[in-house]
Amino acid sequence: MNSIVLVLSSLGIAQALFLCVYLLTLKKGNRKANLFLAFVLLGLTIRIGKSILNVYLVLEPWQRNLGISGVMMAGPFLWFYGRLLLGKEKGFSKHNYWHLLPFVLFVCFCFYIPNGSGAFPNASYLIAFSHLAVYLVLTIGLLVKYKRQANKSVWVWYRNMVIGVALLWIFYMGNLYGLIPYYIGGAIFFSFLLYAFSFLLLKRPVFAMEKYKNSSIDNSSSKKYMQQIRTLFETETLYLDSELNMTKVAQKLGIASRDVSQVINENEQQNFSEFVNHYRIAKAKDLLVDPSYAQEKIATVAYDCGFGNVTSFNLAFKAATQLTPSQYRNKFRLG
Repeated sequence: MNSIVLVLSSLGIAQALFLCVYLLTLKKGNRKANLFLAFVLLGLTIRIGKSILNVYLVLEPWQRNLGISGVMMAGPFLWFYGRLLLGKEKGFSKHNYWHLLPFVLFVCFCFYIPNGSGAFPNASYLIAFSHLAVYLVLTIGLLVKYKRQANKSVWVWYRNMVIGVALLWIFYMGNLYGLIPYYIGGAIFFSFLLYAFSFLLLKRPVFAMEKYKNSSIDNSSSKKYMQQIRTLFETETLYLDSELNMTKVAQKLGIASRDVSQVINENEQQNFSEFVNHYRIAKAKDLLVDPSYAQEKIATVAYDCGFGNVTSFNLAFKAATQLTPSQYRNKFRLG
């Protein structure tokens, strides 16, 4: 059993370090946000690594304190990350880094802070986890503040991160007070948490990191323009134009083409082509089961929905429905 626990915990640490390197070397998206997220993971990894070593090795009090210090790194960086991710703060001041002073002081005095002995044997744990609790409250404040303004998928991503860190906090505080007996369980939970984060980051990194640098489009403007784009597509049926491009949509809105791309990406998690095809395929579904189109060729349906050629129509339709247009027509024909 101990071998299995060691393997699972070690894999979690390795996965976390891989993610840290990935984020530190990632060149797209918001580099500063990526950096902050990397330090959140690094701080938690240091803390969990200490848990593993403490089970299998005899650590000195100062070594345990160094491990615990990771918690005091993770808290501020989780808050910084949320401010950039949800609030899109452009004027992130260097003065904010004063929040890292407790972490620096804790590391500097790790030889003197009691850990396992003396009048206050649990002082280091109480200091570190009380510090993290403060930043968990601050991050919850960010979630409440930006719930309506932030992109939904990004908000959910950050909320899940906060929940994951909060669960780790609950586990270790419960263990400290004897409510949760299995000490190494925190490391195992962290491992599974990292696998989930890794899957989301590598599959859809836009959830966590996508941000357009030097853009004048803030959250509220992005939502406003998105509503205008939907109106154009639903009332003026722009998608029926086979030569539709971002420039044409941008001209309708009076903004730059790049801003159209940003607005659609942030609000729909799609690129322009995917967004347009969504409307075209919805129209095609209606026409394929419309009795008045029963004798029309698939090519006619494709052109009447705004597709420039039958091949692109077939590919897009099957990707969306797992059926070819002909199969869809035969399956759902109305009479």
